Amino acid sequence: MNVDVAIVGTGPTGLCLARSLADSGLSLLLIDRQPHDAIADPAFDGREIALTHTSQNILARLGIWQGIDADEISPLRHAQVLNGSTLPGMKIVPVGNDPTLGALVPNHLIRRAAYAAVQDQTGVELRTGVGLSSLQVENSGVTLTLSDGERVNARLVVAADSRFSETRRMLGIGAQMRDFGKSMMVCRMAHELPHAHTAWEWFDYGQTLALLPLNGDKSSVVLTLAPREMQQVTQMEDRDFEREIQRRFQGRLGAMKVAGTRHVYPLVGTYAQRMVGRRAALIGDAAVGMHPVTAHGFNFGLQSQQRLAEALLTAVKLGADIADPGLLKRYERGHRLATYPLYLATNLVASLYTDDRPPARLLRAAALKAADRLSPFKRVLAAQLSHSVSEGR
Repeated sequence: MNVDVAIVGTGPTGLCLARSLADSGLSLLLIDRQPHDAIADPAFDGREIALTHTSQNILARLGIWQGIDADEISPLRHAQVLNGSTLPGMKIVPVGNDPTLGALVPNHLIRRAAYAAVQDQTGVELRTGVGLSSLQVENSGVTLTLSDGERVNARLVVAADSRFSETRRMLGIGAQMRDFGKSMMVCRMAHELPHAHTAWEWFDYGQTLALLPLNGDKSSVVLTLAPREMQQVTQMEDRDFEREIQRRFQGRLGAMKVAGTRHVYPLVGTYAQRMVGRRAALIGDAAVGMHPVTAHGFNFGLQSQQRLAEALLTAVKLGADIADPGLLKRYERGHRLATYPLYLATNLVASLYTDDRPPARLLRAAALKAADRLSPFKRVLAAQLSHSVSEGR
């Protein structure tokens, strides 16, 4: 089989790249170990994605936003950052004419809409239930051997297979990995008191809590703990779990009831040492896997596929090689410039605000108090939360 671009991984970033290359004349192959049904109709995984306004516009241009049920899109009006038991913390409000900071959308619905958007797209094929066994890169192209023995020749291979990317490793590209030694649990909860569509990021002592407001008096609760303590929480019966979460939130939302399934994920940040190789590129979490505290993860993923797609479309227009080293390097420079400072800053925030030693507690409180007093800083932060993906780039 011969294709122009082989995309390994059919998460939302890989599917968005395929959609971005529609009508380009390029032939595409999407490869994923998951069975077809899990890609076409993914199950709820507990994750609510905070999308910036710019990310929403990108999804709309790709015809994906229109495929998401409007009732499942929850506006994010404000954000509140809390430290320990100190109130009120720092409040972040929209800037300019935007009435919201962004919107919250279930991850599985983004994936479902992205899959639907590429179904009738010319030049796209999908191989499901098979993984990548090996790849051989030559000057003229890449030969991929799939787990079922099929061989595929491509002009360019794109790794979009998670922050633990097997494709990245096969390409000989290392990654800076930061294991935070914590587990993150997400669960939808109904609560007695209204959330006013305000997200909470609460750096308490011994735990980190987040509240992602959903439509109605319901939220996605995010609890971060050491793995052993998390195991105890996840094994609780629903009634005990409800009391435990209500206690951890200090009753600030009134009575709380389970409204969904619990899902636990390890907290690991990843940054690829290189985002391109010979006839290869990395996008999404395979390139940059963010700690979720600043909600940049999927927004950066959208940015990566958009930057790469624009580079490939320019090459097609000029009749150039889509794997030209100079072209791929320009993609890498642009994405690194957009992401690396925030990757470092996010890791610093996550490290400082989960350090419960007395000196760190004082520094945490002083830093948050100072930040809350700096109106220009808060405006910049609000703009970054609303528009972390640059338009037209």
